[in-house]
Amino acid sequence: MKILVVQNKMGIGDMVIYLPFIEAISRKFNTPVSILVKQSSKTEQFLKDNRNIEKIIILEQGNNFKEAKHQGFSGFIKLVKELRKLNFDKIFIFNSSLRFYLIAKFAGIKNVYQYSLFTKKNQHIINTAKKFIKQNLNLTIESDPKILINNKSVQDIKLKFKINNDQKNIILGIGGSGPTKRVPAATFIKLMHLISNTYRCRFFLATGKDEEEQEILKEILNTEFNDSCVPLDELSISETLPIIKNCDISICNDSSFSHLSSGLGIKTIVLMADTPLIYGNYSPRMYPIIPDGENTVTHNTSGKDKINPNKIFDQLKKILN
Repeated sequence: MKILVVQNKMGIGDMVIYLPFIEAISRKFNTPVSILVKQSSKTEQFLKDNRNIEKIIILEQGNNFKEAKHQGFSGFIKLVKELRKLNFDKIFIFNSSLRFYLIAKFAGIKNVYQYSLFTKKNQHIINTAKKFIKQNLNLTIESDPKILINNKSVQDIKLKFKINNDQKNIILGIGGSGPTKRVPAATFIKLMHLISNTYRCRFFLATGKDEEEQEILKEILNTEFNDSCVPLDELSISETLPIIKNCDISICNDSSFSHLSSGLGIKTIVLMADTPLIYGNYSPRMYPIIPDGENTVTHNTSGKDKINPNKIFDQLKKILN
Protein backbone atom coordinates (compact mmCIF):
# COMPACT_ATOMS: atom_id res chain seq x y z
CA MET A 1 0.00 0.00 0.00
CA LYS A 2 1.27 3.47 -0.93
CA ILE A 3 0.09 6.47 1.06
CA LEU A 4 0.60 10.20 0.51
CA VAL A 5 0.12 12.86 3.17
CA VAL A 6 -0.28 16.51 2.16
CA GLN A 7 0.92 19.15 4.65
CA ASN A 8 1.24 22.40 2.73
CA LYS A 9 1.74 24.99 5.48
CA MET A 10 4.96 26.87 4.96
CA GLY A 11 6.73 26.85 8.32
CA ILE A 12 9.20 24.51 9.99
CA GLY A 13 7.11 24.75 13.15
CA ASP A 14 3.99 23.75 11.23
CA MET A 15 5.76 20.61 10.01
CA VAL A 16 6.84 19.73 13.55
CA ILE A 17 3.28 20.20 14.83
CA TYR A 18 1.84 17.85 12.21
CA LEU A 19 4.49 15.16 12.75
CA PRO A 20 2.54 13.06 15.33
CA PHE A 21 -0.44 12.90 12.98
CA ILE A 22 1.67 11.86 10.00
CA GLU A 23 3.39 9.18 12.07
CA ALA A 24 -0.01 7.95 13.30
CA ILE A 25 -1.09 7.32 9.69
CA SER A 26 2.12 5.37 9.06
CA ARG A 27 1.64 3.22 12.16
CA LYS A 28 -2.04 2.60 11.45
CA PHE A 29 -1.28 1.05 8.05
CA ASN A 30 2.08 -0.39 9.09
CA THR A 31 3.92 1.29 6.23
CA PRO A 32 6.02 4.43 5.80
CA VAL A 33 4.21 7.26 4.02
CA SER A 34 5.26 9.85 1.47
CA ILE A 35 4.67 13.50 2.29
CA LEU A 36 4.02 16.49 0.04
CA VAL A 37 5.43 19.63 1.67
CA LYS A 38 6.63 23.11 0.80
CA GLN A 39 10.33 23.81 0.41
CA SER A 40 10.12 26.49 3.12
CA SER A 41 9.28 23.83 5.72
CA LYS A 42 12.82 22.43 5.29
CA THR A 43 11.38 19.03 6.08
CA GLU A 44 14.22 17.13 4.42
CA GLN A 45 16.66 18.65 6.92
CA PHE A 46 15.07 17.18 10.03
CA LEU A 47 12.86 14.29 8.92
CA LYS A 48 14.87 12.62 6.16
CA ASP A 49 15.85 9.78 8.51
CA ASN A 50 12.39 9.30 10.03
CA ARG A 51 11.47 5.65 9.45
CA ASN A 52 7.77 6.53 9.19
CA ILE A 53 8.48 8.63 6.09
CA GLU A 54 9.39 6.95 2.82
CA LYS A 55 9.66 9.91 0.45
CA ILE A 56 9.61 13.71 0.78
CA ILE A 57 8.03 15.37 -2.25
CA ILE A 58 8.60 19.11 -2.52
CA LEU A 59 5.64 21.29 -3.49
CA GLU A 60 7.40 23.87 -5.65
CA GLN A 61 5.57 27.17 -5.31
CA GLY A 62 7.20 30.59 -5.24
CA ASN A 63 7.75 33.95 -6.90
CA ASN A 64 10.20 33.01 -9.62
CA PHE A 65 9.69 30.59 -12.51
CA LYS A 66 11.84 27.81 -11.07
CA GLU A 67 10.03 27.84 -7.73
CA ALA A 68 6.60 28.14 -9.37
CA LYS A 69 6.62 24.67 -10.95
CA HIS A 70 3.39 23.64 -9.20
CA GLN A 71 1.51 26.95 -9.32
CA GLY A 72 -1.36 27.86 -11.61
CA PHE A 73 -3.10 25.56 -14.06
CA SER A 74 0.11 24.28 -15.64
CA GLY A 75 1.46 23.52 -12.15
CA PHE A 76 -1.77 21.67 -11.36
CA ILE A 77 -1.27 19.43 -14.41
CA LYS A 78 2.42 18.84 -13.62
CA LEU A 79 1.68 17.77 -10.05
CA VAL A 80 -1.14 15.49 -11.19
CA LYS A 81 1.24 13.77 -13.62
CA GLU A 82 3.97 13.41 -10.99
CA LEU A 83 1.62 11.88 -8.42
CA ARG A 84 -0.04 9.60 -10.97
CA LYS A 85 3.35 8.01 -11.71
CA LEU A 86 3.77 7.18 -8.02
CA ASN A 87 0.53 5.13 -7.87
CA PHE A 88 -0.71 6.12 -4.42
CA ASP A 89 -3.61 4.12 -2.95
CA LYS A 90 -4.59 6.62 -0.27
CA ILE A 91 -4.09 10.31 0.37
CA PHE A 92 -4.58 12.28 3.58
CA ILE A 93 -4.90 16.02 2.99
CA PHE A 94 -4.42 18.29 6.03
CA ASN A 95 -6.24 21.25 4.49
CA SER A 96 -9.61 22.21 2.99
CA SER A 97 -8.36 23.10 -0.48
CA LEU A 98 -10.48 22.09 -3.45
CA ARG A 99 -7.29 22.25 -5.55
CA PHE A 100 -5.68 19.38 -3.64
CA TYR A 101 -8.89 17.36 -3.73
CA LEU A 102 -9.00 17.68 -7.51
CA ILE A 103 -5.27 16.92 -7.82
CA ALA A 104 -5.83 13.70 -5.86
CA LYS A 105 -8.78 12.67 -8.03
CA PHE A 106 -7.07 13.44 -11.34
CA ALA A 107 -3.96 11.60 -10.10
CA GLY A 108 -6.09 8.47 -9.78
CA ILE A 109 -5.88 8.16 -6.00
CA LYS A 110 -8.99 6.19 -5.05
CA ASN A 111 -9.16 6.82 -1.31
CA VAL A 112 -9.12 10.53 -0.47
CA TYR A 113 -9.31 11.72 3.13
CA GLN A 114 -9.42 15.48 3.65
CA TYR A 115 -10.59 18.23 5.95
CA SER A 116 -14.09 19.47 5.10
CA LEU A 117 -13.85 21.68 2.04
CA PHE A 118 -14.07 25.48 2.33
CA THR A 119 -13.69 25.56 6.15
CA LYS A 120 -10.17 27.00 6.48
CA LYS A 121 -11.25 30.12 8.40
CA ASN A 122 -12.25 28.29 11.56
CA GLN A 123 -9.55 25.61 11.67
CA HIS A 124 -7.49 25.17 14.82
CA ILE A 125 -4.09 23.80 13.75
CA ILE A 126 -4.00 20.99 16.33
CA ASN A 127 -7.63 20.30 17.26
CA THR A 128 -8.70 20.04 13.61
CA ALA A 129 -5.90 17.53 12.94
CA LYS A 130 -6.86 15.52 16.03
CA LYS A 131 -10.51 15.41 14.92
CA PHE A 132 -9.49 14.44 11.38
CA ILE A 133 -7.41 11.48 12.57
CA LYS A 134 -10.08 10.41 15.08
CA GLN A 135 -12.85 10.44 12.47
CA ASN A 136 -10.90 8.64 9.76
CA LEU A 137 -8.63 6.29 11.69
CA ASN A 138 -10.32 6.08 15.09
CA LEU A 139 -7.08 7.15 16.77
CA THR A 140 -6.59 9.59 19.63
CA ILE A 141 -3.30 11.43 19.13
CA GLU A 142 -1.45 13.51 21.71
CA SER A 143 0.29 16.64 20.51
CA ASP A 144 3.82 15.69 21.47
CA PRO A 145 6.15 15.72 18.44
CA LYS A 146 9.45 13.88 18.76
CA ILE A 147 12.35 14.40 16.36
CA LEU A 148 14.96 11.64 16.28
CA ILE A 149 18.54 12.22 15.17
CA ASN A 150 21.58 10.02 14.87
CA ASN A 151 23.38 9.66 18.21
CA LYS A 152 26.78 9.64 16.50
CA SER A 153 26.15 13.13 15.14
CA VAL A 154 25.25 14.30 18.65
CA GLN A 155 28.50 12.91 20.06
CA ASP A 156 30.56 14.26 17.16
CA ILE A 157 29.17 17.76 17.66
CA LYS A 158 29.79 17.53 21.39
CA LEU A 159 33.48 16.98 20.68
CA LYS A 160 33.70 19.51 17.86
CA PHE A 161 32.19 22.35 19.91
CA LYS A 162 33.76 21.16 23.17
CA ILE A 163 30.39 20.97 24.91
CA ASN A 164 30.82 19.74 28.47
CA ASN A 165 28.64 19.13 31.50
CA ASP A 166 30.57 21.50 33.78
CA GLN A 167 28.48 24.40 32.51
CA LYS A 168 24.93 25.06 31.39
CA ASN A 169 24.68 24.92 27.62
CA ILE A 170 21.83 27.14 26.52
CA ILE A 171 20.20 27.68 23.14
CA LEU A 172 19.05 31.27 22.63
CA GLY A 173 16.70 31.38 19.64
CA ILE A 174 17.05 35.08 18.89
CA GLY A 175 15.59 34.91 15.37
CA GLY A 176 12.03 34.74 14.15
CA SER A 177 10.08 34.57 10.90
CA GLY A 178 8.79 38.13 11.24
CA PRO A 179 9.79 41.36 13.02
CA THR A 180 6.90 41.21 15.51
CA LYS A 181 8.20 37.85 16.79
CA ARG A 182 11.76 39.06 17.42
CA VAL A 183 12.32 40.07 21.04
CA PRO A 184 14.90 42.91 21.21
CA ALA A 185 18.56 42.19 21.82
CA ALA A 186 18.39 44.24 25.04
CA THR A 187 15.97 41.69 26.54
CA PHE A 188 18.29 38.79 25.75
CA ILE A 189 21.32 40.69 27.10
CA LYS A 190 19.52 41.40 30.41
CA LEU A 191 18.59 37.72 30.58
CA MET A 192 22.19 36.68 29.92
CA HIS A 193 23.32 38.87 32.82
CA LEU A 194 20.80 37.19 35.13
CA ILE A 195 21.81 33.70 34.04
CA SER A 196 25.56 34.36 34.16
CA ASN A 197 25.31 35.72 37.70
CA THR A 198 23.95 32.35 38.83
CA TYR A 199 25.33 29.73 36.44
CA ARG A 200 28.51 29.08 34.53
CA CYS A 201 27.15 28.88 31.04
CA ARG A 202 27.63 28.98 27.30
CA PHE A 203 25.14 30.47 24.87
CA PHE A 204 24.44 29.08 21.40
CA LEU A 205 22.80 31.83 19.34
CA ALA A 206 20.32 30.41 16.85
CA THR A 207 19.12 32.77 14.15
CA GLY A 208 18.76 33.32 10.44
CA LYS A 209 20.21 35.67 7.86
CA ASP A 210 17.50 38.34 7.88
CA GLU A 211 18.96 41.85 8.29
CA GLU A 212 17.19 42.52 11.60
CA GLU A 213 18.14 39.09 12.94
CA GLN A 214 21.77 39.83 12.09
CA GLU A 215 21.56 43.19 13.88
CA ILE A 216 20.25 41.46 17.01
CA LEU A 217 23.08 38.93 16.76
CA LYS A 218 25.73 41.66 16.37
CA GLU A 219 24.34 43.62 19.33
CA ILE A 220 24.59 40.56 21.58
CA LEU A 221 28.10 39.70 20.38
CA ASN A 222 29.21 43.28 21.01
CA THR A 223 28.95 42.73 24.79
CA GLU A 224 31.02 41.11 27.49
CA PHE A 225 29.30 37.81 26.58
CA ASN A 226 31.10 37.53 23.25
CA ASP A 227 33.53 34.86 24.47
CA SER A 228 30.73 32.70 25.88
CA CYS A 229 28.61 32.86 22.71
CA VAL A 230 28.59 30.54 19.71
CA PRO A 231 26.69 31.97 16.70
CA LEU A 232 24.88 29.34 14.65
CA ASP A 233 23.71 31.54 11.77
CA GLU A 234 26.09 29.93 9.26
CA LEU A 235 24.76 26.43 9.94
CA SER A 236 21.88 24.63 8.25
CA ILE A 237 18.97 23.22 10.22
CA SER A 238 20.40 19.70 9.99
CA GLU A 239 23.76 20.93 11.30
CA THR A 240 22.09 22.79 14.17
CA LEU A 241 20.00 19.87 15.44
CA PRO A 242 22.81 17.94 17.21
CA ILE A 243 23.93 21.16 18.90
CA ILE A 244 20.43 21.71 20.26
CA LYS A 245 20.32 18.10 21.43
CA ASN A 246 23.48 18.69 23.49
CA CYS A 247 22.00 21.66 25.36
CA ASP A 248 20.42 21.76 28.81
CA ILE A 249 17.65 24.20 27.95
CA SER A 250 16.38 26.30 25.08
CA ILE A 251 15.03 29.87 25.25
CA CYS A 252 13.54 30.98 21.95
CA ASN A 253 11.26 33.40 20.26
CA ASP A 254 8.33 31.61 18.67
CA SER A 255 10.39 30.33 15.77
CA SER A 256 11.62 27.18 14.09
CA PHE A 257 14.13 26.74 16.92
CA SER A 258 11.47 26.59 19.64
CA HIS A 259 9.63 23.82 17.77
CA LEU A 260 12.80 21.92 16.92
CA SER A 261 14.14 22.20 20.49
CA SER A 262 11.01 20.82 22.12
CA GLY A 263 10.80 18.15 19.41
CA LEU A 264 14.35 17.06 20.27
CA GLY A 265 13.35 16.60 23.91
CA ILE A 266 14.85 19.83 25.23
CA LYS A 267 12.81 21.85 27.71
CA THR A 268 12.04 25.05 25.86
CA ILE A 269 10.99 28.47 27.13
CA VAL A 270 9.02 30.10 24.31
CA LEU A 271 8.81 33.88 24.10
CA MET A 272 5.32 34.51 22.75
CA ALA A 273 5.36 38.10 21.54
CA ASP A 274 2.85 38.04 18.72
CA THR A 275 1.57 34.54 17.94
CA PRO A 276 -1.42 32.52 19.21
CA LEU A 277 -0.49 30.72 22.41
CA ILE A 278 -1.08 27.26 20.93
CA TYR A 279 2.23 27.59 19.04
CA GLY A 280 4.08 27.85 22.35
CA ASN A 281 2.34 25.36 24.61
CA TYR A 282 1.31 22.32 22.54
CA SER A 283 4.20 20.19 23.84
CA PRO A 284 4.76 19.21 27.50
CA ARG A 285 8.35 20.45 27.07
CA MET A 286 7.22 24.00 26.20
CA TYR A 287 7.01 26.81 28.76
CA PRO A 288 5.48 29.95 27.22
CA ILE A 289 6.26 33.46 28.44
CA ILE A 290 3.70 36.06 27.38
CA PRO A 291 4.09 39.87 27.43
CA ASP A 292 3.59 41.72 30.70
CA GLY A 293 0.04 42.97 31.08
CA GLU A 294 -1.47 40.36 28.77
CA ASN A 295 -3.68 37.39 29.67
CA THR A 296 -2.99 35.61 26.41
CA VAL A 297 -1.36 36.34 23.07
CA THR A 298 -2.59 36.56 19.45
CA HIS A 299 -1.31 37.77 16.10
CA ASN A 300 -2.30 41.29 17.14
CA THR A 301 -0.58 41.45 20.52
CA SER A 302 2.65 43.15 19.35
CA GLY A 303 4.26 42.39 22.69
CA LYS A 304 7.95 41.87 21.88
CA ASP A 305 8.96 44.90 23.99
CA LYS A 306 6.99 43.60 26.97
CA ILE A 307 8.66 40.21 27.38
CA ASN A 308 10.13 40.32 30.89
CA PRO A 309 13.65 38.85 31.28
CA ASN A 310 13.06 38.32 35.01
CA LYS A 311 10.09 36.07 34.27
CA ILE A 312 12.17 34.11 31.78
CA PHE A 313 14.93 33.69 34.37
CA ASP A 314 12.47 32.56 37.05
CA GLN A 315 11.17 29.89 34.69
CA LEU A 316 14.70 28.83 33.78
CA LYS A 317 15.59 28.34 37.45
CA LYS A 318 12.51 26.18 38.01
CA ILE A 319 13.49 23.98 35.06
CA LEU A 320 17.20 23.68 35.86
CA ASN A 321 16.77 23.24 39.59
